[in-house]
Amino acid sequence: MGKAKRLNVDGLSNKKKLVSLSASDIRSEKRIRPGKRNNHIILASHSNLKYKEMLPIDWGAKLPAARGPVVASLTNSKVRNAIGAHSGSYTVYRAMSIASGKFPSQHKPDLNNTQSPVQIGPFPSWSDPTRIVSLDPWGLDPGVNFKNYLDEGYDIRPTIAVTQAHLQIGEIKDSIEAGRLKVDGKIVLANHDVRVTKVAIEPVWFLPGMAKRLGVDEGDLRRILFQETGGMYPEFITRPDLKVWLPPIGSTTVYIFGDAKNLANPKIELTARVHDECNGSDVFGSDICTCRPYLMYGIEDAARTAQKGGVGLIAYYRKEGRALGEVTKFLVYNARKRQEGGDTAATYFHRTECVAGTEDARFQEFMPDILHFFGIKKIHNLHSMSNMKYDAIVGSGIEVVNRISIPDNLIPKDAQVEMEAKKAAGYFTVAPVKSEGALKKVKGRQIDE
Repeated sequence: MGKAKRLNVDGLSNKKKLVSLSASDIRSEKRIRPGKRNNHIILASHSNLKYKEMLPIDWGAKLPAARGPVVASLTNSKVRNAIGAHSGSYTVYRAMSIASGKFPSQHKPDLNNTQSPVQIGPFPSWSDPTRIVSLDPWGLDPGVNFKNYLDEGYDIRPTIAVTQAHLQIGEIKDSIEAGRLKVDGKIVLANHDVRVTKVAIEPVWFLPGMAKRLGVDEGDLRRILFQETGGMYPEFITRPDLKVWLPPIGSTTVYIFGDAKNLANPKIELTARVHDECNGSDVFGSDICTCRPYLMYGIEDAARTAQKGGVGLIAYYRKEGRALGEVTKFLVYNARKRQEGGDTAATYFHRTECVAGTEDARFQEFMPDILHFFGIKKIHNLHSMSNMKYDAIVGSGIEVVNRISIPDNLIPKDAQVEMEAKKAAGYFTVAPVKSEGALKKVKGRQIDE
């Protein structure tokens, strides 16, 4: 085994000190409070950092024992078989908590009584390496799937969790008062709460499958991931044997209305919306887009379908601003509203590309993986105007019967710019598409209004 490299760190008071400081040195520096974990740092600059304790992963194997667990916990570096760490973007906050002494670095979660309250899977899609590449289906209830390994001391952590909850939403109360949705005591309760099953899914990327889905070479993908994350993960280059990565990005939450097991039954009506995060609209009600109204309409219809004996699903993906980020999105808003001629539907997409370099960075090719996690084969009512989403879903082998666009009366006035631009760009609609001249007349508010 190669000798670990030692790295000078400029941030310490004495620049000659090294990353491999002793525990007493670190305490004297008051940089990090002592814990049980070895403070010596081993850089992943050698391909021979492999240990016999590391478990193999056979992505696509039919049984969890044959597939093997994803071990990305940091309590024992010798058993890690994945790049990255658990909790997505929250790994940074965990590191800060450990640095401040508020979080024990060697903590292992007590998973007693944390298992799913409903049965989900396994489905044939779980063992199809072409269907699921961006999440780990066996990351649900590892205490069941990998009990033997846990008993042996392996620190295997869930990447999927399921619970049940009630939703309290103003628009749902409005729909009940308007008679569009009724209290049934099962899905919609007397106090107007909506009963749901919630599923949180952290990203777990199988790099060979991701590369194949994108149509690129795995080596090229690993190199670009290494470069564009500022060299954050040297294992992309030095450890080609590690095929699984837990990226530091947001998770996805799924809300199920009705019986979760019915999602996999193509004979039972399924109403679904696959929704990408928009904090401004979804949470705070910003009226420059249709995100919250479309989401609320999808929730209402999902609940109504469940009341009729079907099942509803809302998948909420953390892809803020078309995965370009909220800062970029706000810059685009400013550019749109300050441009000559004002904020018009005719220039809607152009301003995004000028600022961000592309219109959209969401890569919907991976979006259907979550649908396949639930064994979905058929969506009877899809609430989405996006052709990228529709094409990805259908291209993954899921049948879509009906596409449902947002009703005109739910579109905010300032969001008409977005809506007419999308219609003109080919988004699904049953309404007529405006001409180029008419698009220029569809204008949003001025920036100071």
